[in-house]
Amino acid sequence: MIKRENFKNVKRIVIKIGSSLLTKGGKGLDKVAIAAWVSQMANLRKQGVDVILVSSGSVAEGVWRLGLKTRPTTLHELQAAAAVGQMGLVRVFDDNFQQHDLHASQILLTHDDLSNRQRYLNARSTLLTLLNFGVVPVINENDTVATEEIRFGDNDTLAALVANLVEADLLIILTDQKGLFTADPSVNPDATLISEIHVDDNRLEGMAGDSRSGLGRGGMSTKVRAARLAARSGAATIIAAGVTQDVINVVLRGDEIGTHFLPNLEPLAARKQWLAGQLQVKGQLILDDGAVKMLKNNGKSLLAVGVKWATGQFERGELVSCLNSNGIEIARGLVNYGIEDTQKIAGKSSTEFEKLLGYADDLELIHRDNLVLI
Repeated sequence: MIKRENFKNVKRIVIKIGSSLLTKGGKGLDKVAIAAWVSQMANLRKQGVDVILVSSGSVAEGVWRLGLKTRPTTLHELQAAAAVGQMGLVRVFDDNFQQHDLHASQILLTHDDLSNRQRYLNARSTLLTLLNFGVVPVINENDTVATEEIRFGDNDTLAALVANLVEADLLIILTDQKGLFTADPSVNPDATLISEIHVDDNRLEGMAGDSRSGLGRGGMSTKVRAARLAARSGAATIIAAGVTQDVINVVLRGDEIGTHFLPNLEPLAARKQWLAGQLQVKGQLILDDGAVKMLKNNGKSLLAVGVKWATGQFERGELVSCLNSNGIEIARGLVNYGIEDTQKIAGKSSTEFEKLLGYADDLELIHRDNLVLI
């Protein structure tokens, strides 16, 4: 379980920055603060750390650009404000990362993108490819098209789901508060900052409250929920004050800052629990002895050449069971091809995919990151 002193060794982090920090209390983007955060993220990227930024602020920036006195309440007005504000938000981040010779990318997501298994894999593949290229993805909820039924509701939740998606080691939530207190410090002078707490501590509900800034949809309650969501894949979470000098570096140095939420499972155990217990199996892959050996002894991805045949009804991104020649389940994973294509490439080398399918996508039938042994 990741401790503060081990933060300096993390290889992949998700950083979420809230609206109240980004927009100077509703008066446009705080370009000085953004430049400082980008500089810290750029240094991490140059040290080989994968950095994914989840940025709020599109609606708040749009409200300011449109000259609105308050944040809209109707969905179409919120969507319009987001469309206007997203232009300024992305431009500022891109300009700042360019100053450090780094590329940024914009990714807008809705809840549908991560609840649908095919879109989930597509989003994951895109993000991991961007990280391999050394790009810093800048992610926001797609407020312009999201509806009440499909939106995340806040970017804290989105950040946690992204941490699950890319298997981040650490989620850092930067906010206008110092962290989680035992009570609301604005009304209770005896409230004290909690330095460390487990995500399954039953005291958490009584300590967290809703947003008071009026700029975003989040509050401390959404951040606690985000920490619990991130813990599903074994990620630790830090909630800290974004105005702290050099805050990202201070967190990764392991200093006592903010609130550290400890996951209740190690990353591998958390992912195995999610894959093995949370999803319905949609099909079966019968493996040859060589493939079984490679999975069990070498921790490799499953290649189509090692599959004898496939059964069931599944699409790309759905969960399938991997069986040995005796019909015993040895693994489960998210498959990169649907049943029809899987049957065509079973037993074949990836060099034959384009000829057999008319296209070539993933080289693996199931990537090792999406496969767990049973």
